[in-house]
Amino acid sequence: ETWQREIIRIVRKVGQYLYPQRQTKVMNEGWATFWHYTLLNRLFEEGLVTEGFMLEFLTSHTNVVFQPTYDKPYYSGINPYALGFAMMSDIRRICEKPTEEDRRWFPEWAGADWVKTLDWAMRNFKDESFIAQFLSPQVIRDFKLFSVLDDEDDDELEITGIHDEDGYRAVRQRLSDQYNLGNLEPNIQVYDVDTRGDRSLTLRHYRHNRRPLADNAEEMLRHVRRLWGFSVVLESVEPDGRVMDTFEAL
Repeated sequence: ETWQREIIRIVRKVGQYLYPQRQTKVMNEGWATFWHYTLLNRLFEEGLVTEGFMLEFLTSHTNVVFQPTYDKPYYSGINPYALGFAMMSDIRRICEKPTEEDRRWFPEWAGADWVKTLDWAMRNFKDESFIAQFLSPQVIRDFKLFSVLDDEDDDELEITGIHDEDGYRAVRQRLSDQYNLGNLEPNIQVYDVDTRGDRSLTLRHYRHNRRPLADNAEEMLRHVRRLWGFSVVLESVEPDGRVMDTFEAL
């Protein structure tokens, strides 16, 4: 029906609009908290706001950018406000007061104009590439970040990234990968449509790093079946083409 197609079109358009925003959460929140902090401190230095105002602001700001350690019961991952603010502030530090380590890691912009550097980063990167390009050893140390390998074939975890030159690069790459939506969401594509027969639809899920589909795959397939109006089959395949799982909604 026409009205059904219109609803699907609207949902698709909303999804397309929100997709880029999900790719820049660290940058969006980091940019906002950095400039909020920077501008209000400038106003305080100029005598345009009171100490009481600043204390109230700093209380709120500190709560927003607080990062619990991994061993705390309320830890739920890396706070995008905390990471974004720390990286934006660190870029300014590297531009204004670079260390020898900073000059080795960021020779192109260490000591450069910090406003222009931040503006360039804001306009040309998303979370994944921003972290891969700008995460410094200093921020890695401040956040006490390290990399852990959890191989299903091994009984023990392996620490693969610590605070040394190789470890910094490993941690930066692993953290960047965590913000790559291609690594976080299943890659499901239309594989075949039987237009001349029973009009069944075949979808294929292309596995990444041997990760299976979530437990709600069959429920999702029932919704697709309802939208399509005919039988739907979902195949989960390895990179070599082997079909590992098959789900059906007939």
